[in-house]
Amino acid sequence: MKTIGLIGGMSWESSSEYYRIINEAVKAKLGGLHSAKCILYSVDFAEVEILQRQNRWSDAAEILIGAAKSLENGGADFLIICANTMHKVADDIQAQVRIPLLHIADVTAKQVKQAGIRKVGLLGTRYTMEEDFYTKRLRDKFTLDVLIPNAEDRQFVNQVIFDELVLGKICQSSKRQFIHIIERLVNKGAEGIILGCTEIGLLIKDEDCRVPIFDTTKIHALAAVDYSLSG
Repeated sequence: MKTIGLIGGMSWESSSEYYRIINEAVKAKLGGLHSAKCILYSVDFAEVEILQRQNRWSDAAEILIGAAKSLENGGADFLIICANTMHKVADDIQAQVRIPLLHIADVTAKQVKQAGIRKVGLLGTRYTMEEDFYTKRLRDKFTLDVLIPNAEDRQFVNQVIFDELVLGKICQSSKRQFIHIIERLVNKGAEGIILGCTEIGLLIKDEDCRVPIFDTTKIHALAAVDYSLSG
């Protein structure tokens, strides 16, 4: 079993989901008293979020590079970043460590393509939805047609993520509005929806949508388990 290095804390609400999913999956696959070999480095999200807002991505990258190096030195065999937005600096992190980084967009896109879906809606922070580090990867590397919500809906999704979900607040009124936003994407042709923020899965479940939901937290965590147990 390879040791998983988790860069978490963005937010810890979803990082705890990673830990639960990973350990439940290892137990299901191996049985008995088995649990995952993993190391979690949890950053202070308040520091990272300020740098995001100030467009100081190189400084945010340095925080995560420090975490990655600590995990590598601590014995991790590979890395996962327990957040979608901070994959904006994934290449910077990979360049500073010798162990591989399992990219959240890659494992998610593979699931989408395996489902036979070509046009997919994307929900996430405004950085993930509006900048090209995520959508361009889905389009260029995996030939997916990516739809994002309109400007008003993007603002609402981003607000709920930062004002509610990362704080562990689950509001039914926000859930209803998210479902309406998803429905608008479906009406525009989305054959599936990527929950491209690791907290959105706390709010939206499979049964809330008439097309397949791709929860990046669950997909990424299970992909980490598969990689850990491979070879």
